[in-house]
Amino acid sequence: MGILLVEDEASIAEPIRRFLAHERYCVNWAPDLSAAFQVLEKEEPELVILDIMLPEGEEAGFEFASYLREAGYQGPILFFSARDTVDDRVRGLNLGGDDYLVKPFSLLELQARIRALLRREAQVKSASLERGPLSVDFNSREVRWDGQPVLLSDKELAMLELFALHPTRIFTREELLERLSPGSNSGTAIIRVYVHKLREKLGPEVIVTTPAGYQLGVV
Repeated sequence: MGILLVEDEASIAEPIRRFLAHERYCVNWAPDLSAAFQVLEKEEPELVILDIMLPEGEEAGFEFASYLREAGYQGPILFFSARDTVDDRVRGLNLGGDDYLVKPFSLLELQARIRALLRREAQVKSASLERGPLSVDFNSREVRWDGQPVLLSDKELAMLELFALHPTRIFTREELLERLSPGSNSGTAIIRVYVHKLREKLGPEVIVTTPAGYQLGVV
């Protein structure tokens, strides 16, 4: 999953980035809003972790969250801040935040909050997929092709779910590697293996190859 982490203090951001990378999340760290906008120009994150006080001002995080919602961003926003007043928490939630974590916090708690937000977001977006001969229930992990059950590995199902949640998006091999197998020594070759396996089990049209990467197929 792609996460945008907006935090100006490297001593806080770097441990979070390393921890989440180890947990197989792809984390883009932005130390200020200028860097955050650069990330947004390239891709839309599945989740934003956002400090309130940034180099642009003590309210910059609130303002950025408000901008994201007005611009149509629908993913979860997790505020984290040393500011722990009820007014700050209420304001963050009213501006479109989905959760609010007070510093200092445990990385395990952060992980649990992220999982809960992404799980809820995935359920809202698509608990199931019906596309041509392909049928997937992501809650029960049941996959069918032409009505016949198909057994997928965890990695194959994770790739299929990623495409299902973003049916019109083209993913590069490098991006898929970061999301599915961070730290893999096999390079993008492992992504070609996963794609081959999905096509083998579900049909050659399930994943389409484009000049830029891969996209969900079947109509």
